[in-house]
Amino acid sequence: MKFLKTLLFIVFFSGSLFAQDKKFTYVQFDVTLAFTGNPKSGEVDQYTNKKEPWIIPDGIGTKLGYGLDFKKWVGLGIHGGLNWDWSNKLVVAPVFTNFRLSPKISDETRITLQLGLGKAIALGRGNLTGDYKKISLGIQNDDDILLFIELNHYAFPINNQRDSGNISLGISLISF
Repeated sequence: MKFLKTLLFIVFFSGSLFAQDKKFTYVQFDVTLAFTGNPKSGEVDQYTNKKEPWIIPDGIGTKLGYGLDFKKWVGLGIHGGLNWDWSNKLVVAPVFTNFRLSPKISDETRITLQLGLGKAIALGRGNLTGDYKKISLGIQNDDDILLFIELNHYAFPINNQRDSGNISLGISLISF
């Protein structure tokens, strides 16, 4: 029995040492700020006498994901989060698979393309669910900080619209 315990300890200890050299997982945390076109764009505000901007903030979001990667170049993971759409008064919880492609464009920089596909659930709206799609394009530095632009699409009807979505700017922290 003592021999078996010693053998198991040696196998698990050597396996954990080997695994430290060959880490192939990642954790990713995103924060986004959604924007929309301003319907009052170009008009002059009567109180400030300034022109209205052509885009305005329209929501915030956060996502967390875990997955497998190959040398920071290709990744596949499961992600989920919350997106709050202010104009539609909508909070969406997407759960999706995320495919990431990050080739190097210089010694310290990568260009990152992410594609996501899954399901979205509108919180507080009964059983309102539908498909979720996202695509993002960004620049990643050596510290694994990613700045990106993202398009989200929710395939469920809301406010007399067939579907919904947004365009966001975001920052992501990736831990390999």
